[in-house]
Amino acid sequence: QVHLVESGGGLVQAGGSLRLSCAASGRSFTSSTMGWFRQAPGKEREFVAAIAWSSGWVDYADSVKGRFIISRDNAKNTVYLQMNSLKPEDTAVYYCSARAGPGGNWRSQRAYDYWGQGTQVTVSS
Repeated sequence: QVHLVESGGGLVQAGGSLRLSCAASGRSFTSSTMGWFRQAPGKEREFVAAIAWSSGWVDYADSVKGRFIISRDNAKNTVYLQMNSLKPEDTAVYYCSARAGPGGNWRSQRAYDYWGQGTQVTVSS
């Protein structure tokens, strides 16, 4: 019932920045959590960042803390991931996800109910 579409991925040089967007449509949840995950070739999908839709509470993986910023625009039903000081290790497909309600571990894929199609981020050295 919630459709997510990511955009903003691309190729960037190490040290550069990209801003990913996740546009949500359909039924929304006031207390839901939005998350960003990523998956590199040969690796499991990993947590990147999360934000509470209503309060703006945020959490980050240690690997991106201090470099990435997650935010949301409630009026636009859009979540953003500002990625700064990008490293080659950040290369992955980035996925937006939506959690229907509270509870569970927001760092786990299993806590989320809806997923976007993913957008490729490639960081060159």
